[in-house]
Amino acid sequence: MNRTLFLIAYDITDDKRLNQTREFLKGYSTGGQKSVYECFLTDGELAYVKRAIDGIIDDEEDRVHIFTMDGRSRTHTLGIGVQPKDPEYFYIG
Repeated sequence: MNRTLFLIAYDITDDKRLNQTREFLKGYSTGGQKSVYECFLTDGELAYVKRAIDGIIDDEEDRVHIFTMDGRSRTHTLGIGVQPKDPEYFYIG
C-alpha cells in the first residue's frame, strides 16, 4: 500500500476543538510536535482525515494546513527531533 508523507499543522482557538484535533491526529501520525504531525497516509486515509478534521474545526476561527512531502527527501532535524519514518503497520486503539 503506497503511503505519502504529509505534515499536518493546525492553529485552533478553542481548547475542546484543539484537543479533539490533537487526539484524532495522534492516531494517524508517526511523530511530530505540539501542533505539527507527520502522517504517512494513503489517498483514502487522507480523504478521511480531511473530512474528520473539517467536522471538528470552526471554519471561521481555525486553520489547518496539510503539506505533501516528498518521501525521498531527507529532513533536517535539530535537538531531539527524529527523521519521519513510515512504519510497517499502525496500531489505532
